[in-house]
Amino acid sequence: MLSSIEFASLWVFWILPLPLIAWYFLPAAPVNSSAALRVPFYKQLSPSLQQSKKGPSWARVLLAVICWILLVTAAARPQLVGDTVRQPVTGRSLMMSVDISMSMDEPDMIISGRRMTRISAVKAVASDFIQNREGDRIGLILFGSQAYLQAPLTFDRKTVSTLLEESFLGLAGRATAIGDAIGLAVKRLRNEDEKNRVLILLTDGANTAGNVEPLKAADLAAQEKVKIYTIGVGSMRSRDLDEPTLQAIAEKTGGKYFRAHDVEGLLKIYKALDEIEAVSKDELSYRPVEELFYYPLAIALGLSSLIVLFSSSLMNSLLSPLLSLLPGFRKKKPVQPKEVI
Repeated sequence: MLSSIEFASLWVFWILPLPLIAWYFLPAAPVNSSAALRVPFYKQLSPSLQQSKKGPSWARVLLAVICWILLVTAAARPQLVGDTVRQPVTGRSLMMSVDISMSMDEPDMIISGRRMTRISAVKAVASDFIQNREGDRIGLILFGSQAYLQAPLTFDRKTVSTLLEESFLGLAGRATAIGDAIGLAVKRLRNEDEKNRVLILLTDGANTAGNVEPLKAADLAAQEKVKIYTIGVGSMRSRDLDEPTLQAIAEKTGGKYFRAHDVEGLLKIYKALDEIEAVSKDELSYRPVEELFYYPLAIALGLSSLIVLFSSSLMNSLLSPLLSLLPGFRKKKPVQPKEVI
């Protein structure tokens, strides 16, 4: 990706000559020369005093000019701007509610001849499903005894997939609150386009906890135009699964009920869900921006610290070789000043 450096506030550079204007037009600060001290050995000290007076003043001016330029540059907000990134947008808002109660630890799912737990199979298949939802806004709800919003609706499919992968059984409690999971999803989807509100509810049991009955939550979802696709997970001998309730939830909302006996069944279900028609298809474009102002700001702070912390003689010894290279700057023989009384 090609990138370029741009300034968010380019007009700030107009204040660069401000110190020069102030120096030219404003009167100089008054110098109090009435007080003087007689030094018997002033002539012996005068060469070193003049050198320390002349050299460090140039050094301080040079550092101050550099600091001012860096501060103005930081105020102009330099940014590293990348090329335009285009992302397809379908307009579909899809929320996933995944059961992470302790019953999902049952090892009755088969993949490639190997037995695995229900939650492991769900994570393996759902992660691929999420990654393939290009253009959709995906959200994630995890529920057990209670329902929690793990990820709001977002185009960041990688983060949603990671949050699902990092979830563990018992995180939301040991029981199953299907009604609460539906209610939370409806709350998050009600502000979206009513033609494009979709909830995928995945569980392996019956409603055993929560404050809302599943069918009442389904009625609320139907009123809010939220279409619910329910998925029952588990082998044929799974007795805890309340299929009639899951079927009723799907029928009330205009969705569909699926039964996943194994991983292959889950794959077929997600493939069928991929065929859900999107309301609209558009393209979202943006340019990634990285702020760079802290680099010149940090350098300016470091140089200003040098002015304060370094002694004038040390600054002179460090900067005099550099200053000697500047045009018009020559080391001259120090002139013996008159004795000040």
